[in-house]
Amino acid sequence: MFQELMPLLTHRVLAVTLSRVSDEQICVNVIPKPLKPDQHDNNAALTTPLSVTGTPKELDEQLPRQLVEFVEAHLGLSSTLKIAKEQMDAAAKAARETAKRSTTSKSHAGSSKSADEPQPNTEPTQATATDPGSVGASTGSLFDLDPKNDK
Repeated sequence: MFQELMPLLTHRVLAVTLSRVSDEQICVNVIPKPLKPDQHDNNAALTTPLSVTGTPKELDEQLPRQLVEFVEAHLGLSSTLKIAKEQMDAAAKAARETAKRSTTSKSHAGSSKSADEPQPNTEPTQATATDPGSVGASTGSLFDLDPKNDK
């Protein structure tokens, strides 16, 4: 039983409780807790306990297998959460760097122009056809899903 729990003990403290349910049954609870008292998990699944009830004979036969499955599931979830957190942190860092570069390049571009120079019009414009037969002209909005073709 304790060999099965060793891999989880490197990441967690485990509280094991035993209680008698009836004349013939015992309830075993394995409760994972943070390794350090100040460690707070953001995922309650990492502290979900395993609770098994059975006769002493059933527990002797089946509890080790249940513990192996519990530890594997717990470590798999922990690993998946760690990878997801690392990916989110990397994406957030990349987004911050992109935003910083964008802000820096805009401030450099804006400061290089003199106040006397005319500024180009940056307002969005919509092209409209003056001749309904002209090629390549469209009278539809840029946001229309179906372009209008007058052919």
